[in-house]
Order: sequence, then structure tokens, then C-alpha cells
Amino acid sequence: MYTKTIKALLWGTFISLTTHSQAQTKSEEAPLLIIGASFANANMPYYSDLQAPLNGIAINSGRYLSLGNALIRERRLSGHVINEGQAGATTFDRLTCFPGPECVGPGWEGYEKQFSKALSRVTSFSGEVAAEYIVIIRGNDCNHPDAFGIPMAQTSECTLEQMESYIDTFVSVANRALAAGITPIFSKAPTYEAIDWETVRGRFNWPWIISKDNYEIFSDLRLSRLRAEVPNAIFLDVWQGFEPMADGLHPNRKTMQRAAKRIAKAIKKHRKEKRK
Repeated sequence: MYTKTIKALLWGTFISLTTHSQAQTKSEEAPLLIIGASFANANMPYYSDLQAPLNGIAINSGRYLSLGNALIRERRLSGHVINEGQAGATTFDRLTCFPGPECVGPGWEGYEKQFSKALSRVTSFSGEVAAEYIVIIRGNDCNHPDAFGIPMAQTSECTLEQMESYIDTFVSVANRALAAGITPIFSKAPTYEAIDWETVRGRFNWPWIISKDNYEIFSDLRLSRLRAEVPNAIFLDVWQGFEPMADGLHPNRKTMQRAAKRIAKAIKKHRKEKRK
């Protein structure tokens, strides 16, 4: 009986010390950066004089788990997340043109600015960068007529030249991250069929929405170029099994939690491989 009690006490002490050690390790873990649009961050941006696109509303009036918040909750990670994404963003700075007909500003910030802000959060006065990874999520480029920063009546589906230009920004930001010692993380986009595009179009009464061909051409071109031009990035399929919320577009809670788990596993695996 005495021996069992001692063993139980020793085991309890071991568990306590292990838990304390893990907590200390997590408290020292580098922050994870994330940029993108509404999949990354639920909030519309605010600017001076409380001006904001769509009056600053959050996705689903705040009842939405963004990827940034899902990553904070993911147990495999520390919860240190710097999220500079903006709901509604594209890769480039643009005005908001919904409901129109005129476009108004200031609008959204593109990925170069989002990354610059995120990088500044983790860079010391001496120039040391604390972050190790950045998740770069595809935004609204080419998806709908309010993704161009020009009056919606003047828009149409993206050309290949436009797609290439937007992908140039992905490549540029990824290479800036690598130069700062930060590994970019990219994912395949959800399949076209996984999103209820007609529901999305109908909610805003947009004259058009991205076609299946255009969506898949852009998705395939983006990934193929990134793999070729940023080979040291991490490539995942975090949206496998994608299920949208009632709005037809944004991932439901289960989908977002799965995405966060896949990113966390990839980071843990990558860290182990770097230590070998």
C-alpha cells in the first residue's frame, strides 16, 4: 500500500513537471503570422474617422471562427498569433465599390502592407525577427465584381494577365518572408463545388460571380507558380472536406478547426526536420 502511494505521488509529480515544462516551452514559442482575407480574419478593417468597408461589419456578425482564431485555440501551438488579415481583402490595395456605383476609400490593404505590418510586430529594435512561419491565405482576387477597386459595372472575369499579376504578389511576399527567416505556408483553395457561389452572389446581388473554369485556372496557376518559385515554402491542403456556413462561402467551425490542426501538424513536422 505504501509503495503504491509513493508511486502515485512520484507519477503525479512527473506529470506536473512535464506539464509545467510544456507550458514553459509554449510560452517561449515564436508567434505565427497570418495574412489574407476573411478566411484569415473575420473583421473588416477600420481607418481614420471610423471609416470602413461595409461599415466595418464582421463575418456573420462576429459568429464565425476565423483561421487566425482557430490557430490561437489549437492545442499543438502556443496561441501566439499575429493576424494582419482583413475580411474582404485582395492581394493589392483597393477601394470598395459595393454597393456602388462609385468606389470609395480608403478600402482594403493588400498583402505587401499586411506582411509589412505583421513583420513589424515581431522585429526587435536590433533587427531580430521572432517569427518562424507565416500562413498566406488566398483572398478575393477574381472572385466577384467588388474585387477590382473599379466600378463594378466595368468589371468582368479575370484575364490570365491579371491572375499572373496577383500571383506575383504572393511570390513577392513569400520571398520577403524567406529573406527574413520566416517559412511561408500555402494551401490549395477549396474546390469550386464546395462553395455555394450562387448563394454568395445572391446575398450581394452581384451581376456575376467567378466561373468554375476561371476559379480552377487561377487556383492551379497560383499553386504551380508558387511551387516553382518558392520551393522552400510548405504546401498543404487544409481545406480538404470543406463545408461552408449558411452564407455559402465561409468555412464552418469544423472545417476551420481541421484546417488549424493540419497547419499545426505541418509546423511540428517541419520543426523536427529542421532539427535533424
